[in-house]
Amino acid sequence: MQVARLLPLLGVTLTVASGGPAFPGGDGSALPASSLARWQNGRWQTWWRSDRAPEAWSREQRVLASGLVWSATAAGVEMAQLKLAGRREAWRTRLIVVRLDPAKVRLSLETGHGADGMPSWQVERVDRDVLFAVNAGQFVRTSPWGWLVLDGVERLSPGVGPLSTAITIDREGEVGWIVGDSLPAHRRGGKVRFAFQSYPTLLRNGQVPEPLRQPGRGVDLAHRDARVAIGIEPDGRILVAMTRFDGLGDQLGFVPLGLTTPEMAAVMGALGAQNAVALDGGISGQMMVRSSGDALVWSGLRRVPLALVARPRS
Repeated sequence: MQVARLLPLLGVTLTVASGGPAFPGGDGSALPASSLARWQNGRWQTWWRSDRAPEAWSREQRVLASGLVWSATAAGVEMAQLKLAGRREAWRTRLIVVRLDPAKVRLSLETGHGADGMPSWQVERVDRDVLFAVNAGQFVRTSPWGWLVLDGVERLSPGVGPLSTAITIDREGEVGWIVGDSLPAHRRGGKVRFAFQSYPTLLRNGQVPEPLRQPGRGVDLAHRDARVAIGIEPDGRILVAMTRFDGLGDQLGFVPLGLTTPEMAAVMGALGAQNAVALDGGISGQMMVRSSGDALVWSGLRRVPLALVARPRS
């Protein structure tokens, strides 16, 4: 559902032309003019601009990672939050970041379909032993898009696309990151226990893909939405980031307003991800983190067919 139709149903009138920090505009960038700032030390600090967007993210450019205050919610699970501000609908955005250590948690995939065949998974209904959960991949109609392996059995064949990324979990719990044409070899290996695909790729070995830097390459670079992304740090830890609209309080955080795809690539690079790919966002985006037995839940408006979950290693 489009935002313009959704907000009146919620009884919300939103004006985004004012109230945010004043940012300098772009001056010749191929990207739509935009900027991102973070709230730190009592003021907004601009850390990314479209007219100066890096083509690659180095260790020295991880400006968001340096400002995070991590809170351990369970063994192998940490969470942090930041306030961001950008242009237009992104003028107030909350960023929730979760870091998972595959050596300390057991990652797996869950599917959900009702008797009518429609997607039925929702984050509020996860089992009590789940420490973390997030909607995974993209989907077409009622089915996940692309390659899907569940408990060692290939359920769906790989999808094809230059910006697709596959994430695997082997029988020892190690996470693999597959891009490009190397996926067929992993299908034949027999070591994959869980796998899914998603798109678009946001970072590839620290590089921002060219279609996210140049218009007309198949990616809408101006569309704004709530975003969810997954990435991997150089040390193998997994980063999951979700944006929530933060202009009308927590109760309306699910409203699908937020960042562009290039801005989300910048977020993942600035968090320290080496590789990253978008997950389904908008009204599908949903996440749960369990802390001291209590579930912190960020709900979505749409049920989905696939989720990534983390449980304690036994």
